[in-house]
Amino acid sequence: MFPPHRYYYLHNFERALAWIAERYADLLDDAELRFLADFQALPQASRALMVRMLMRRGPWFRATRLAYEEIPGTREAAAPLAALGWLDADAPMTLDELFGLHTKAELVALFPGTPVKPGVRKTELLEVLRPCHPQAQPYAAWHPQAGEPVWRVMAADQCERFRLMFFGNLRQDWSEFVLADLGVFQYETVPFDAASRAFQARADVDRYLALHACRQALEDGAAVDALLPAVDACASGNAWLEKRRGKVLLRIGQACERTQDWEAAQRVYALCAYPGARHRRIRVYERMARFGDALALAAQAQAAPESEEESQRLARMMPRLLRGAGQAAPARRRLPAMARTDLCLPRPMQPASVEFVARDHLHRDDAPVHYVENALINSLFGLLCWPAVFEPVPGAFFHPFQRGPADLDSPDFHLRREARFAECLAQLDTPGYRDTILARYAGKRGVQSPFVFWGALSEPLLAQALDCLPAAHLKLFFARLLRDVKANRSGLPDLVRFWPGERRYELIEVKGPGDKLQDNQIRWLEYCVAHGMPVSVCHVSWREDTE
Repeated sequence: MFPPHRYYYLHNFERALAWIAERYADLLDDAELRFLADFQALPQASRALMVRMLMRRGPWFRATRLAYEEIPGTREAAAPLAALGWLDADAPMTLDELFGLHTKAELVALFPGTPVKPGVRKTELLEVLRPCHPQAQPYAAWHPQAGEPVWRVMAADQCERFRLMFFGNLRQDWSEFVLADLGVFQYETVPFDAASRAFQARADVDRYLALHACRQALEDGAAVDALLPAVDACASGNAWLEKRRGKVLLRIGQACERTQDWEAAQRVYALCAYPGARHRRIRVYERMARFGDALALAAQAQAAPESEEESQRLARMMPRLLRGAGQAAPARRRLPAMARTDLCLPRPMQPASVEFVARDHLHRDDAPVHYVENALINSLFGLLCWPAVFEPVPGAFFHPFQRGPADLDSPDFHLRREARFAECLAQLDTPGYRDTILARYAGKRGVQSPFVFWGALSEPLLAQALDCLPAAHLKLFFARLLRDVKANRSGLPDLVRFWPGERRYELIEVKGPGDKLQDNQIRWLEYCVAHGMPVSVCHVSWREDTE
């Protein structure tokens, strides 16, 4: 008799099924409800074998490759699964699938007399045999003397649907349970109610799976004209699914651009409301020399930009578009003046990041320099605003293994939690914000957050930051983060220098030889300069020191 912990994977799967039965019973059809009931009625060994197979790459499995100490009789455990139709030893198998199950030596023995050169690779052998064996057939027909059954998992699609309903995505898998049980990942506990479901209608699950299939088909080279009707059929009133549909359309448009099918690209972008699609459509009009259309769309974008990023890109494009249309281009906007430092340092003996070399060169005991990039400001924000980030608004949290809310990148992320964020940021008007941040650092340490970089934080760094970063500047940083979370979580300067004795700081963006400022970095630097926050750009060049 094996102890219960030997079946940890089975217990985790059963927890997920119980969660689905409790929260999604109204979205399940008769076959899915029957699966839940039948699964619980199976012997433990059969349930364990089923989950083992679902957690491995399938859909085909050789009995001899399913060796688990806690499942001593694999064939006996498989029999009830086969009786339910969840495993099938007689399902048609293609030659390609057969090759996925066997080694090259086994395949050569299976097809004696095949003309192959010595040392032929498995893929080459497959190419030789494929024209001769176009039809799928049961495994027993491929290998009559096998002496072992080979099963195809027939319930995989159904269980994939369960996984999607539990996690709200197909990115996470059942290993999340294991990592949480082992303490590798810790997650914030968020209360769930009936509105906190990834899917409110069965059709939403169908649409998600259809969009996933469209994206996979695009990666496999499917034609745009075949994909667009399928994507169009996935339109719904579900905001986060519409966002996902928009992202698929954006990817289709980008695929058209890569093949220089400009007409198709602009047609796709015209259907797409995903951030960035309008800018790309303007670019496509430029490529097509349709400057009138490009300028008209650019004027709409300038009147109501979707983000700072779009405004920045439009400012860069307008001179080209105007020249293309035969109009006078305005003078190029100059970047605001900002402090600049030039360092010529010895080239490192061993490969090293230019940011680390600059940090070590600038560091002083009375003016410590830390490499923080996006970690420090984001983490301070995440610690102070923890309750707002994890506010259980409808449609934000679907299951216990979320690093952050599902709508984090949505334009209305801040708006939906405006009052709660206002409460958190109001603490910056009192001395209490320091205690709040330090208490959260101690109490939430290691808990997953989309903002807090636990590995980059330390008590000394936090103490110096809270001593030297004025609360008014923190409020400015946090306000810009909330303005566009997706875009503004990145692009912050690489280094921070503190002068603890003077209670002041400086942010430093480091650029090595040939490296240029990126757009999101420029936006952060301009913001800091405009608000009187100390920033500089440090340009590093190398010198070859000789003895």
